[in-house]
Amino acid sequence: MLKLIDLVMGLRRSPPGAARITTAVLYGIVCHVAFFLAVTAMICAMFWGMSESLGRVAAPWSVLANLALVIQFPLTHSLLLSRRGGQILAKMAPRAFGPTLATTTYAIIASLQLFALFVFWTPSGIIWWQAEGSVFIVLCGLYGLSWVLLAWSSYDAGAEVQSGALGWMSLAQNIKPVFPDMPTTGLFRIIRQPIYVSFALTTWTVPAWTPDQFCLAIALTAYCLMAPRLKERRFAKRYGSRFEAYRHDVPYAFPRIRSPNG
Repeated sequence: MLKLIDLVMGLRRSPPGAARITTAVLYGIVCHVAFFLAVTAMICAMFWGMSESLGRVAAPWSVLANLALVIQFPLTHSLLLSRRGGQILAKMAPRAFGPTLATTTYAIIASLQLFALFVFWTPSGIIWWQAEGSVFIVLCGLYGLSWVLLAWSSYDAGAEVQSGALGWMSLAQNIKPVFPDMPTTGLFRIIRQPIYVSFALTTWTVPAWTPDQFCLAIALTAYCLMAPRLKERRFAKRYGSRFEAYRHDVPYAFPRIRSPNG
């Protein structure tokens, strides 16, 4: 995201007029509809352990199709955060507006990727375990809590950036996007990567387990543990000693257990 920030910060004001506002509103609608559909697809698909979806690829090709769906998200997600990716995003909108809309375009693409992953997954048809009774209620509570933590950490990091709203709202107002500062409050006081950890938790607190869910949980958790390393390199370059002090004081993904005596 820092590469996108660097790209946007050097912009001149977008030209005024109806075209600018119309473009902003249209991108905003597409962004938030795609975001809503992606989140809904994720919640529903994982709740059933990835046993219900629209994918119908015949075996053994279904394994390759599912693998492709898993790989496409982290690869494209990381590519678009690079400097080259920022240039690609800037070209995915009318020329005068592309750089300003970069964060919105990024959110649209990420949402469509997640939607494809969870909607077009081909289920194996095997169900290992389905929670029942009080266990089902407890797991539903934990699953809901994981999503609450994800929403909370996204808010702490800057909801306007995470949701893609920053780009289209800035364009609508004809102003340069103002990115939030390095997050250090809220859940970021406890660990440095609460968004990634919360996302990983959503994959492990489901009330139904299948080979599909297990493989997906392993893959996405591995991504959530490794991908932030690249993000922190960018933070180190941008914020320097300030980020180094934060990294020294706050653990990466697992909260510190402090003794009663401090």
